[in-house]
Amino acid sequence: MAIFDVSLDELRRRTSIKWRRFEPDVLPMFVAEMDVHLAAPVAERLQQAISDGDTGYPELPLYQEAFASFAQWMWGWEPTVEDMMLAGDVMSGMRELLLATTEPGDAVVINPAIYPPFRSVCLNSGRRILEVPMGDDDRLDIAGLEEAFAGGRGQRPTAYLLCSPHNPHGTIHTREELAAVAVLADRYDVTVISDEIHAPLAGPAHVPFTTLPGAERSFVVTSASKSWNLAGLKAGLIIAGPQARSVLRTLPVHVKEAVSHWGVLAHAAALNDARGWVVELRGEIAENKVHFAAEIERLIPALSYTPSAGTYLAWLDCSALGLPSPAARFHEVGRVRVGPGTDYDPLAAQHVRVNLGTSKELITEGVSRMAASL
Repeated sequence: MAIFDVSLDELRRRTSIKWRRFEPDVLPMFVAEMDVHLAAPVAERLQQAISDGDTGYPELPLYQEAFASFAQWMWGWEPTVEDMMLAGDVMSGMRELLLATTEPGDAVVINPAIYPPFRSVCLNSGRRILEVPMGDDDRLDIAGLEEAFAGGRGQRPTAYLLCSPHNPHGTIHTREELAAVAVLADRYDVTVISDEIHAPLAGPAHVPFTTLPGAERSFVVTSASKSWNLAGLKAGLIIAGPQARSVLRTLPVHVKEAVSHWGVLAHAAALNDARGWVVELRGEIAENKVHFAAEIERLIPALSYTPSAGTYLAWLDCSALGLPSPAARFHEVGRVRVGPGTDYDPLAAQHVRVNLGTSKELITEGVSRMAASL
């Protein structure tokens, strides 16, 4: 049975954001939840915890050990338990690192279009945002980053929030691109905090940032939640570069205490025992992207979509439709909810982000509704 082979009736019984935020007749393709059957090893571990009454506080480094094993298996990366600290989730970990490594009023670089919480993490921490947009080819603007790091855009930044793989573009940054970033960050004393939550979906093509020369003082923040659909079981990891481990000792104790014990159990089971599941998932996601591109070509020929390499999210340019807000039209008329481009970049009103982590049948239904709204 395919991982995405979940009936609409079953999905509508779910009570998470994706299936309850909007009206019952709306097909949700916005928030990054996947419509999957839970990986069997994860379900079995949680059932065992219920049977054992294992509902207390987390203590053992199960998650750290599982991630270290997975990272070695997938990327040849060998972080140690001492390099890692638990965090409630990726964004809270990123915020705590910003507070620990920068000062109020400091400039922080981001690459719009970008996952919306990157902005709120900066602003709610009292930091200023310095934008270096993704290039027209959906790749990092290395020259723009150097200009920004050197102070050529008004203020020298002290940190850079990297999204790797990139959300919403789906770009997997190359080793050469990331190596160039690491050299620039080292040269200009910019702390890189890399959100790598989508990395398992990129497979071996992903390059963990802290493994690069010049990235020894950087950080990775990650979680198994996105790749195994475990957002409801809170657990994230902060991973320090070889010369940044001391920063972990300065973080307040509430950072790691925000983690759920069941989150630790579930995420460790995913990383240890559901590796085959995520490999199969990557194959199904690749097929879904091809299917989405074909449906767009068939039903909305004014548009085109080229499948991205990473994530299960499609960043779709709808400017050819000539609508003030394509996302609003799709929702209000077509009754399909996608992510408005302006959530990711105020200048991206003609873009939408579409969640393809679902069955081919629902992708076809979603594109059909988009087409009908026109």
